[in-house]
Amino acid sequence: MAVKIIFVTGGVISSLGKGITSASIGKILESRGLKVTLMKFDPYINVDPGTMNPYQHGEVYVTEDGAETDLDLGHYERFTSSRLTRFNNVTTGQVYYEVISKERRGDYLGKTIQVIPHITNEIKDRIKKVAHVSAADVVIVEIGGTVGDIESLPFLEAARQFRLDAGYNNTLYIHLTLVPYIKVAGEIKTKPTQHSVGTLREIGIQPDILICRTEKVLSDEIKEKISLFCSIRKEAVIEAKDVETIYQLPLVFKNQILDEIILGHFNLICKSSNLADWEKNVVERALNPKDKVKIAVVGKYIGLQDAYKSIYEALIHAGIANNAKVEIEKIDSEDIEKCGPEKLLKDVRGILVPGGFGVRGVEGKIKAIRFARENNIPFLGLCLGMQCAVIEFARNCCGLKSANSSELNASTQYPVISLIKEQKNIRNLGGTMRLGTYPCKVSKKSRAFKYYGKELIHERHRHRYEFNNEYKKLLENKGIVFSGIYPKKNLVEIIELKDHPFFIAVQFHPEFQSKPDNAHPLFKGFIQAAIERV
Repeated sequence: MAVKIIFVTGGVISSLGKGITSASIGKILESRGLKVTLMKFDPYINVDPGTMNPYQHGEVYVTEDGAETDLDLGHYERFTSSRLTRFNNVTTGQVYYEVISKERRGDYLGKTIQVIPHITNEIKDRIKKVAHVSAADVVIVEIGGTVGDIESLPFLEAARQFRLDAGYNNTLYIHLTLVPYIKVAGEIKTKPTQHSVGTLREIGIQPDILICRTEKVLSDEIKEKISLFCSIRKEAVIEAKDVETIYQLPLVFKNQILDEIILGHFNLICKSSNLADWEKNVVERALNPKDKVKIAVVGKYIGLQDAYKSIYEALIHAGIANNAKVEIEKIDSEDIEKCGPEKLLKDVRGILVPGGFGVRGVEGKIKAIRFARENNIPFLGLCLGMQCAVIEFARNCCGLKSANSSELNASTQYPVISLIKEQKNIRNLGGTMRLGTYPCKVSKKSRAFKYYGKELIHERHRHRYEFNNEYKKLLENKGIVFSGIYPKKNLVEIIELKDHPFFIAVQFHPEFQSKPDNAHPLFKGFIQAAIERV
């Protein structure tokens, strides 16, 4: 069977949810027995988001092979069984960098290098490479940005050309659009969708399916109007009404036979769909929890929802696993510096301190961790959160009052967190951290082992600084348990406290491996401890 390619584009406005839509389509196609992989095309000129401020881009998602990618790849992996790599995220910067490198080597034999065909060929080649390497039946390609943007035109042109190369029955165009409700007029308006499809047609793409974001139910009359003016079959006008949880979306699409429409276009006959477990164990639990628990996330980038996207989702997954609704209290660590932890953290049942870079807000994180430790509040630290936990313990339990990280204070007297030898001479910041999946050996006598249930684990990393082993014996003598170690280089990966209901901090990012139907064991244990706290 020839590989099938689905292109997902967006129109009218940004932030309509192309990533979640693409992931949901992947989910319903997997439920039909197809092997699916997904790609994200990002129009920005950065090679990857690794050096971009979270306020500019949101979370940087890390794949198993160590690529720093768009956060939508997190949606893809959470909804489907796909394991993505660096080839599944393509940026304009990567494409132009590769084409210019080939030109400098003389690969084009003196030809004039142009957007068409050289840039578009490079884009198409990347789709073909992912299709080949993944051995997928279906490749879903999300094109970032909004139709009409200058930046995304080469990607859209490549998508247009792909149908010429692969054929009508091997390519499918899905357009996600907005059908707004004008409250004052009491009317649903289809004109923005008509204009968006018109813009797509000007590029040479006629969408096969329209997915309409809406806050109101679309009547048959509205669907018929969209069908007529956009030249799309009425049954292929799919309503995507706002839902309580994003994990409902595959069921919404399934109920409108979106999978059948896609399979019909591709001339595929597949097994019947079965999303019963997803509906029962994910959606029903998310909508009708038996308990609730308030968790504080004390971070530096709280102002942007997407900055900690995978963490928020992992907390929701852990809530689902514990049949509880997790109420996330987003607290800026700089506010804790100003007001103190007592005022802002007194009503929460658990405290999570995530990663980040730079000195801003770190002292607030340290104060939050001390508050959790001294008041027996369940605590989970991630990446910089672990480093802050080490600093807090060294200062307040080991007498090292000026303990710090050499990232935050290069001249600190007690660098309990510092660069390892191979990081010291690095000058370029992009792609040079400890990135991707590394093994970790977990002590059998530890709380971490209780949650993981195995001695050897593999977790994803994104950091440059490490625990300084010169201080290991001192901290152990005062009560810290170093329960997880990267054996090859003897690097500390997990720390915990014995006499505490839950105090675990990790150098890695467990949130990247959590799924709604398979919560990460550390998050699951953290929420369980928070629920049990009286």
